[in-house]
Amino acid sequence: MHRHKVFIALILLTVLVTGCGKSAPPDAPSKSVSAPDASAKSVQIPAVQKQFLTIEEVGASNAYDVLMLPGRVTFRPQAQSAVGATVAGRVVALLVRAGEVVKAGAPLVTIDSAEASAARATLDQSATRLAVAESVYRRNVEMIEKGVGLEVERQEAEARLKEARTEHERARQAGTLIGTGQGIQVTVRAPSNGVVMSIRVAAGATVAPGGEALLELGDPSQLQVVAQVPDSDLGRVVVGQNAEVELPALAASITARVENFNPRVDPESRRTQVYFSLAKRIDGLRAGMLAQVALRVRAEKGIAVPVSAVLIKDGKRRVVYVARPDGTYEARDVQTGHNRDGRVIILQGLVAGDKVVVRGALLLDTQAEQLL
Repeated sequence: MHRHKVFIALILLTVLVTGCGKSAPPDAPSKSVSAPDASAKSVQIPAVQKQFLTIEEVGASNAYDVLMLPGRVTFRPQAQSAVGATVAGRVVALLVRAGEVVKAGAPLVTIDSAEASAARATLDQSATRLAVAESVYRRNVEMIEKGVGLEVERQEAEARLKEARTEHERARQAGTLIGTGQGIQVTVRAPSNGVVMSIRVAAGATVAPGGEALLELGDPSQLQVVAQVPDSDLGRVVVGQNAEVELPALAASITARVENFNPRVDPESRRTQVYFSLAKRIDGLRAGMLAQVALRVRAEKGIAVPVSAVLIKDGKRRVVYVARPDGTYEARDVQTGHNRDGRVIILQGLVAGDKVVVRGALLLDTQAEQLL
């Protein structure tokens, strides 16, 4: 009996020794946090890194943008005149100086011209022929009324009178185009009120109709501002919009309004001219002055986020990270619009109420690049 108990005890001891000799199965490796997979739609980072993220709930943008446009002061097209020679000849006198204010009809230049002398002689001759034709016609009419004239003679006199009137009218119009003066001299006069902007000829110069202008006039009461607008912003600019124009040379500002567009976009600068009418006249304002135009336009419809929220992927994709309720972050492709004042418009990809990582997004995607 005693031996039997000893035998059982030995068996139990052997089992215990054998069990203790077996090595315990290795523990499952603890999961370590690694860099997020850039291709995944959502990522998760350790809680200690979340303190470096800034999250912002976004909403639809109904704000206005202000376009700052370079511009200059110019004359309106109808306010500028290029005065040319009315007849071939030689300039003998300049009667005005650059910068001088002139009234419509004021004498500007005197030209000696043989053509003018010939045209005036033709006008005098046609006037004489017209007077003779009128006298002959009246005599024939009187003779018909007295019963001693012939109808055929009256008709011939009437035909000669019509011809004389036509010739005289032609000569008169030619004389009017030439201008005022006596003999060989022609006086070129101002077509409208204005200021002599430039004089392009000197005394003694030979001139002819259709050649270079003798001088330029501009009406200082008819000025406008022309600004350069990028073609990408043209869709937000409409006739009638108000703007504020800064004039550095005068240390002044004035309200203006969009009046018209140039239909052509410059192929190099990708800009087009927009014309602004000024609300009032300003003393000292001159054509050629620089201007800075602040044009208030409605922002693009979409959601505005800080530019730091948008990452560039593969050189072309735009991605933002949206915080999920479960603590992960979803990578979402977006379409961006204009960016100004540190914010960019999201045209597609986000909805109002999304919680976007606006700072620290590079911690979630180490393969991306910051937009700006």
